[in-house]
Amino acid sequence: MKLIEQDIINAVCLNMAERKQIQPSQVEVELMWDEDLGFSAEVEADGRSQVLIAANLLEAIERFLYTQHNMRVFRDQIRLELEEEIVAYVAV
Repeated sequence: MKLIEQDIINAVCLNMAERKQIQPSQVEVELMWDEDLGFSAEVEADGRSQVLIAANLLEAIERFLYTQHNMRVFRDQIRLELEEEIVAYVAV
């Protein structure tokens, strides 16, 4: 299964909204990739900005698949890749 960049952004928005008890529409996400640091995301929510590392992204994807698609996957089944955009491959 392949998740496109928008799916990953949606996963992060839902995850952060749940954690901060706000609406997903109040969360802004910019996915990033750096040759030295790997995958990350800059998130602005509830007037605060923070950077999430790849492990946080995998957690958000894991929760997204469980809550939105009723799929139980584990982090080692999710692989982030840089193509024309950032995507995630999920081994099911």
